[in-house]
Amino acid sequence: MPLASIPSPSEGVWYLGIIPIRAYALCIVLGVIVAVWLSERRWRARGGQAGTIVDIAVPAVIFGLIGGRLYHVITDWQTYFGSRAIKEPYQALFIWEGGLGIWGAISLGALGVWLAVRKRGLSMSAIADTVAPGIAFAQGIGRWGNWFNQELYGSPTTLPWGLEIDIEHGGEPGVLYHPTFLYESLWDVALGFLLIFAGRRFALHHGRLFALYVAGYTLGRFWIEGLRIDPVGGVDHAVEFLGLRINQWTSIVLFVLALVYFFATRDKTGEEIVALPESGPDDEPDPAHGAGQADPGTGESSATTAGSSSTTAEGPSGEPPSGASSADDADGDKPSGTGRPGAEASTSDASGSDTSAADTSVSDAPGSDAAGPVSSTSGASGASDSVGADPAASGSSAQGDDVVSAAAQEEGEQAGPVEAETVTKEKNPR
Repeated sequence: MPLASIPSPSEGVWYLGIIPIRAYALCIVLGVIVAVWLSERRWRARGGQAGTIVDIAVPAVIFGLIGGRLYHVITDWQTYFGSRAIKEPYQALFIWEGGLGIWGAISLGALGVWLAVRKRGLSMSAIADTVAPGIAFAQGIGRWGNWFNQELYGSPTTLPWGLEIDIEHGGEPGVLYHPTFLYESLWDVALGFLLIFAGRRFALHHGRLFALYVAGYTLGRFWIEGLRIDPVGGVDHAVEFLGLRINQWTSIVLFVLALVYFFATRDKTGEEIVALPESGPDDEPDPAHGAGQADPGTGESSATTAGSSSTTAEGPSGEPPSGASSADDADGDKPSGTGRPGAEASTSDASGSDTSAADTSVSDAPGSDAAGPVSSTSGASGASDSVGADPAASGSSAQGDDVVSAAAQEEGEQAGPVEAETVTKEKNPR
């Protein structure tokens, strides 16, 4: 026995009462947490909305677990089916016993991500570039689950970091094996840091960083897979084609495809959608009524809604100065329910004296039901009264639009005829 070696854990499962706590599952969960945490930070730094990666991770993990298990069962089917099977067929569902093919996990997991991203209207390439380093770190952490299960070990070695494997897991007494799980874990962690650096240094977008991840991972997986002697695709041996294991051929194909994509998109430009514009209450029209139509009972004129304006004049003390004018609707039509059309004026002069001219004041708000003109006069005592007017016509509207008729006079001075002027004060003019 060499002086130095890496021992394998004697237990890979602990019990909390009757609940089994499996190290393999804990490593997978920890890897997912790290990947989601890192990807969420990277997504927010890119301008994406917080919580997006967390939401996308749910279908990604579910689809990824299904895909990883399917790949394992398909490539190692003789373990569960056939005359040489060492496990019952139903044990193919026992995911906690190990056996997740990374190729199936990424493929089907990507489908889950695509469905979630498509629903949100985001760019799949932007998501892929964001999560690439996190996936590498998650794989590096998850590989330690293989250590607890005493799987993914390599050929015999005399190196001081050789791995001990128990007899029930295929090992021989006094023989050490290459810790291929450790090699791949270290490779994945180094790849994760490399991706972060490359993404910042070269601004790789449009899926190019993810392609770099695929190329980097398959490059390491090819030589690590060549060291393995644990069975993949068979009960006591690995299925080979032209002297290479199935996973090695898969690595070659994906490596070439990743490089082709990486160089084919080197000049690709264009915007990648990482966040949708947030719509506010004023971004969309009110479906209850069209533009230019006021809500019933608000007293807001259609002229105001359509964009017309009335001249507002008000003195420093709140008194309306002379010379102000009023305007009709932008299209020249009076709103419905405002009484008969006609000129509207209130009489006043700069000296404060006024005459009893027949000036009318009509509310311009929908919902007012003035039956006739409102005559506003003032006498020596300063009192004024309205003749032949409906009360609703002389009051202010619910929106704050009001028509003010002002009369002023000085004490002891006779009122005389002056030039009629129109003054309109509108609250909250638009």
